[in-house]
Amino acid sequence: MNGPHRIRIFGGGEFTCGEDEPVLLAMERCGAGDIGVGCRGGGCGICRVRVLEGNYTTGKMSTAKVSESDREAGFALACRLFPTGDLVIAVE
Repeated sequence: MNGPHRIRIFGGGEFTCGEDEPVLLAMERCGAGDIGVGCRGGGCGICRVRVLEGNYTTGKMSTAKVSESDREAGFALACRLFPTGDLVIAVE
């Protein structure tokens, strides 16, 4: 299914996001403000989140902000996070 997918922030808001749209931009489009917004380019780390449930892909992210072991633990930058299904995420 290519969306829109439901994105739920643990202890926060909820919005929808298509598979071709970064979670951070979908949050902004929907008027939510649960995730910090920085460079929007995968480098600053302000939008770092942890995916608790669901499937996703990611684009290029700074390894200084999200290491390989972080990625394996479900961490990602929301500006480079693309859902392939409904997600539950936690803001770190």
